[in-house]
Amino acid sequence: MNIKKHIPNIITLLNLFCGCIALVFAFQQEFLLAFYFVCLGIFFDFFDGFFARLFKVSSPLGLQLDSLADMITSGIVPGVIMFQMLLKSFGEERIISVSSWDSWAMILPFLGFIITLGACYRLANFNIDTRQTDSFIGLPTPANALFILSLPLILLNSNIEFITNALQNHAVLITISIVSAYIMNAEIPLFSLKVKDFTFKKNALQILFLASSVLFLLIFRYLGIPMIIIFYVLLSVVNNMINKK
Repeated sequence: MNIKKHIPNIITLLNLFCGCIALVFAFQQEFLLAFYFVCLGIFFDFFDGFFARLFKVSSPLGLQLDSLADMITSGIVPGVIMFQMLLKSFGEERIISVSSWDSWAMILPFLGFIITLGACYRLANFNIDTRQTDSFIGLPTPANALFILSLPLILLNSNIEFITNALQNHAVLITISIVSAYIMNAEIPLFSLKVKDFTFKKNALQILFLASSVLFLLIFRYLGIPMIIIFYVLLSVVNNMINKK
């Protein structure tokens, strides 16, 4: 039995397992724990492809497993988080029932799942888009998930009134959901964060991004997470412009 060929798929399933745990915590409004397990799932997602290439055991099965696992960890979980934030923005924390559906406050929070729909479309398209072998087109679902899951943590820990007010405004949250779904599927080339080997030359851009990300986190803490995602998009745009010259 060739154990090596199963290692990448096992790592992918660990991503899925973390996503399932994060989903439970998201429903319980344990936002910090949901965030931690999504981060752990993304960690596994980062390395499954690396080990598949290292052991030369890449397969169509692994590709499908990766997308299915990401759909939970980086698709459904952020949708639930946004649903919970929208519910709170209306001051509604009770259990949803049929009798309460006459209230916009119980209907509009479901728009948070626009994020999940956008993630699903992106993951399906990623599997058939041959342009995305060495880079991404549109924001990857893990990056988008980190952006969304950071929002309730910023709300709980930020002292900046403008930001906390914005993150409690349902119009702002619905706009974020729509933009989130769009940016995941936009025709914007973004560099891959996956390490293919350990040489500096081939990973200079990734190293620059990771070093900058550490600084953002140290200085801004949870607020640094959306700043990192925005910086990732901007850095990719600049990189594209440089490569075109």
